[in-house]
Amino acid sequence: MSLTKNQSLDSLRAGIRALADPEKKEVLQRFFKTGPGDYGHGDVFLGVAVPRLRVVARRFKGLPWKGLSSLLKSKIHEERLVALLILVDRFQRVDERGRKDAFSFYMRHMSRVNNWDLVDSSAPAIVGGWLAEKSRGALETWARSPNLWFRRIALLATFHFIRRGEFSDTFRLVERLLTDPEDLIHKASGWMLREVGKRDGKALDVFLTKYANRMPRTMLRYAVERHPERERQAWLAVAPIRPRRP
Repeated sequence: MSLTKNQSLDSLRAGIRALADPEKKEVLQRFFKTGPGDYGHGDVFLGVAVPRLRVVARRFKGLPWKGLSSLLKSKIHEERLVALLILVDRFQRVDERGRKDAFSFYMRHMSRVNNWDLVDSSAPAIVGGWLAEKSRGALETWARSPNLWFRRIALLATFHFIRRGEFSDTFRLVERLLTDPEDLIHKASGWMLREVGKRDGKALDVFLTKYANRMPRTMLRYAVERHPERERQAWLAVAPIRPRRP
C-alpha cells in the first residue's frame, strides 16, 4: 500500500531523527552560532551529517509541496535543509513551468532560508538558475535588504552566472556590499570574487585595483586566496584596517 502525504512527511522526519547524533548536535549548534545575539540564534540542530541528509532527500524527492512547506517552516535545521535539497533536485529535473513553480515556492518561503548553508545549497541553482535568462533586478532589491540572508542569497545567486562566464552582476553586488557590516557577507563576496578569478584572473585584478583599498580585509583575503603568495600579500597590504565590532 502506498504512503499517504502525511505518512510520507512523517516517515521523512522519522528518518532524519533516526540519524541524529547528540555529540554532533552540540558541535553544529556552536559552529552555526545559535547562541543569543548570534546570526543563527534559535536554530535547532539534531546532529545529522549533510551526506546522510542528501540520502534522505533522494529517498523523498517526490514529497508534495505541502510537505516541503511544512519542512521549511520547521525549527529543525536539518528539516529545512532536506526540503531545500529536494527543491533543488526538483528544479533541475522539470520543464520551464515546473521551474517557475519551484522558484515561486522558494520566494514564498525565502524567510526560512535563514542560515548560510541553507542559502549556499539552494540560491545558485534555484535563484540563479531561474534568473539566468530573465531580469535580475530582484538581486539589487535583496542586496539592499536589512535581512542578512536575503543579501547573501543575492550574492550566491550570481554563482550560477559566474559558471556561465558572466561576472557583471557579481561585481555590481560586491561593490554595493563593500560597507556591509556582516562578516558572512564579506566572506560570500570574497568567495564569489575568487570564483570569478578562477575563470578570469585579469577581470578580478581589474576589479581589485579599483576596490581593494575599500574592502573589508576578510573579503579581500577570500578574493585573493588563489593568487601567488607575493601577489596575495601585496593585495592584502592595501586592505584598510577596521576596528572589530564589539
